[in-house]
Amino acid sequence: MSKSKDTKRVVPAVHANAQVSPDPEFELGMAEHLRQTSTQEELTLLLGRHCAGGSQFDRMMRRILWHALCPKIGQGLKVEENITVKHIETFELGDNVFIGAQSIIQGRFDGRCQIGSNVWIGPHSYFDARDLILEDYVGWGPGAKVIGSEHTAMPVDQPILKTDLEILPVRVCKWADIGANAVLLPGITVGEGAIVGAGAIVTADVEPYAVVAGVPAKVLRYRK
Repeated sequence: MSKSKDTKRVVPAVHANAQVSPDPEFELGMAEHLRQTSTQEELTLLLGRHCAGGSQFDRMMRRILWHALCPKIGQGLKVEENITVKHIETFELGDNVFIGAQSIIQGRFDGRCQIGSNVWIGPHSYFDARDLILEDYVGWGPGAKVIGSEHTAMPVDQPILKTDLEILPVRVCKWADIGANAVLLPGITVGEGAIVGAGAIVTADVEPYAVVAGVPAKVLRYRK
């Protein structure tokens, strides 16, 4: 018997449509208590102790500690195992954010990392988040990366690693979707509702509702 050529399955979205329940009062109370009684270094060490655990208790403690460490954070955060963060004190998150396992978010002491509501970040993602904004309902595929800075490579009589670092803002506007293993280079803006294909290297701004793919990424079509 021959197989049907049409094997596509369309199923309802789960994460973005989920109803966000308020975080338990005792968790918010514990986060506030820890914030008032512990140093940032102590809280970061405690977060490290619960970083790899897969139990409900570890997941709860990660959520509590993110509340204690971040200046602004919404309800319903889900932080999976083995996530590495740097300068979490510069992060601001909306409601219903999911961060997949083994992701890395590298902030900077004087930077900003803003993640909107209903954002889904796949596992093994990397963010040079020194000046990064992901707006609401952004989908971020597994392994996708943001490169938010680069060396000036001047003067040429110096090793590139010793030249000044230029930090450029990266913006992903609402409803955009970034495919698995795509890379956004410094200074890029991905417009509202745009799609970046898997494995694309984005070297120029992506217009709203454009679909881009390739190395370097080129426009394939527009969604509207």
